[in-house]
Amino acid sequence: MHLRLIVPSDRSTRVLNALVDDARVTSIVLLPGAAHRPAGDVLECDVTREATSDVLSWLKIQGLYDEGSVAVTEVGATPSRNARAAEEAAPGAPDDAVIWDAVVDQAYNETSGSWVYYTFLTLATMIASVAVVTDSSILVVGAMVVGPEFGVVAALAVGLALRRHGLSIRAVVLLLKGFLLAIAVTALAALLARAVGWVDTAAVTAARPLTGFIWRPDRWSAVVAVLAGCAGVLSQTAGRANALVGVFISVTTVPAAGDLALSMALWAPGQIGGAAAQLGINLAGMTIAGVVTLILQRLIWRAYLARRHPPSANPAQFGQEDGCSNRSA
Repeated sequence: MHLRLIVPSDRSTRVLNALVDDARVTSIVLLPGAAHRPAGDVLECDVTREATSDVLSWLKIQGLYDEGSVAVTEVGATPSRNARAAEEAAPGAPDDAVIWDAVVDQAYNETSGSWVYYTFLTLATMIASVAVVTDSSILVVGAMVVGPEFGVVAALAVGLALRRHGLSIRAVVLLLKGFLLAIAVTALAALLARAVGWVDTAAVTAARPLTGFIWRPDRWSAVVAVLAGCAGVLSQTAGRANALVGVFISVTTVPAAGDLALSMALWAPGQIGGAAAQLGINLAGMTIAGVVTLILQRLIWRAYLARRHPPSANPAQFGQEDGCSNRSA
């Protein structure tokens, strides 16, 4: 991971020496007086993923989060001997390390409630409603992929696992507002479609061999939601975003919302309860699985670090704790 730091001048030497003395840090560059907002020295370095939370936690103690600046980006490739030596000095595997500050920061970003989030969720729900009318499994998959709700569910899991109540409340409120808006807009669109003769109640209540599972949840709905929640959180904490596509097309949140909107608008009471249950089961299953996954990751990593400390030249500088910023809602 690449760190770009703005360090107050009175702490620049201390931070520089600490980074130089740590075998898990390499490619260290200092530009004295180069920063203007905030003012200070610019310091850049590459840190192994396993040590990043450790280093960030120490930098927070030094006041860089409040009086300086910290930016973290992922390095695509480091084909150098120095980088390999730094990696060998760090314990564990990169995928096993969680950069908690990045996880928390991403969670707050996911709960910002942008108009783009509401738009994508509404569009996905409307696509799902068309899938119900046409009994199209392809459109169901499309709606799942377009839906942006998993990021907010993951943020809720982070808030619960790390006991950040403000973050948890933001995530719950955004989920409620997002799905209420998406269902309301989709229901209005369904009423308009009925008014012009495009759909009727029979389109919802007819036999749907390809999409009938949406409003008929069973034990496997909960199993898939739990498995998808575990996979989704792991993909985010391990930096494997490519796995999220599989998570999107595994859960039935958006399709259930689309079915629920249609059932209420065209009045198919026999499906309202089932669609609502499917939506609730998926959201609850993913959240619970995400919380458990995050807690286990913290416990496993702490246990590993307790057995093996990295060979740092100055181990007192960086404590072996998983850092996590004090950002509040």
